[in-house]
Amino acid sequence: MGAAEPAPRGGTGPTPLASAPSASRDGALLEVRAVEVAYGAGVLALQGVSLAVLPGEIVALIGANGAGKTTLLKTVAGLVVPRSGEIRFAGRAVSDLEAPERVRLGLALVPEGRRLFSRLTVAENLTLGTFTHAEATHRREMLERVYSLFPALRERARQRAGTLSGGEGQMLAIARALMSRPRFLMLDEPSLGIMPRLVDAILEALARLHRAEGLAMLLVEQNVPAALDLATRGYVLQTGRVVLEGPSRELLGSELVRKAYLGM
Repeated sequence: MGAAEPAPRGGTGPTPLASAPSASRDGALLEVRAVEVAYGAGVLALQGVSLAVLPGEIVALIGANGAGKTTLLKTVAGLVVPRSGEIRFAGRAVSDLEAPERVRLGLALVPEGRRLFSRLTVAENLTLGTFTHAEATHRREMLERVYSLFPALRERARQRAGTLSGGEGQMLAIARALMSRPRFLMLDEPSLGIMPRLVDAILEALARLHRAEGLAMLLVEQNVPAALDLATRGYVLQTGRVVLEGPSRELLGSELVRKAYLGM
């Protein structure tokens, strides 16, 4: 669906329950500034959303279904056009760049539902992730990198992606994104539809990747405790607005998060 034409903004929205969301942070790798996205007849999916992610930081994005989390990730990736606001990456305005150009700059998205090429093999899916780096040497280096992170993919390199289990498919989706050598990785519900044992393996792989390389990440995850355990900070979205921001420990202890997302 395409975004509606720019229109006047609505109200200011709910007062944040923790520290106010920052439109910018010194030295931020990613900055989202007052972004609005409208679908159809002016229905606002995002309403003045601002957030920032520092280099080497993992940030969780929490919210119920329909809160706007996926729309925000797609907007940052260049797959959805905002009607207003600004997106900056590594100090550069990228709002006018197409999605492939953003990938070349180092932005990568692991979409909800994985979006694999089911008739292609694991190795072929991974190779498609290297379209921004044509050199064969880089491909070999990146293949070794992702096979070390997810050894099961090496074992299934010649297997069609459509025959993988849900957990293996998610590993492949993450690995394919890593093949583009990103500076910033966005993940949309990586645990969705996956057995708990494999969820733990995937989250541990992300933690290892972060420890080894300091890769910055923005994580949308239905398992709120797991997301905040992995992340250092988080934002809470409700009906397209940021209503809460803070360190992970503070969010876990907040009444809003405990009642709305932890059932406490």
